[in-house]
Amino acid sequence: MGAEPNITGVTRGGTPWIPQFVTELNEEKCIGCGRCYKVCPRDVLTIVQRAIDDVDLDDDDDDDDDDSDNSFMTLSNAMDCIGCEACSRVCPKACFTHSALPLAA
Repeated sequence: MGAEPNITGVTRGGTPWIPQFVTELNEEKCIGCGRCYKVCPRDVLTIVQRAIDDVDLDDDDDDDDDDSDNSFMTLSNAMDCIGCEACSRVCPKACFTHSALPLAA
C-alpha cells in the first residue's frame, strides 16, 4: 500500500487548501512572548517556566522589552492543530515548523 494522502480542505469559495500542521517548536529560540498562544484557536500550546539555571541573567540582547525570557512555549496538544499557521505568522523568532500531513491513524 502507498502512503496516505495529505489532508486537503476547500475554502468557502471552493479553492482547494492544504493545511500545514505544526510539527515542531524550537523551544531554545522561543522567548515566551505568548503571541502564538493568544492566536491559536485550538489550545495546541502551553507556556512553561524555564528553570532559573536556563535563564541567562547577563543577556543584554533583549530587543523586545515586552517579551519574557523566563518562559517558553511547548507543543502540548499538537494533534489538535488545524493547520492554520497563525502561530508562525505572529512568532517574532520563527520558532515553528509546519508540514502537510495525512490523517492520523
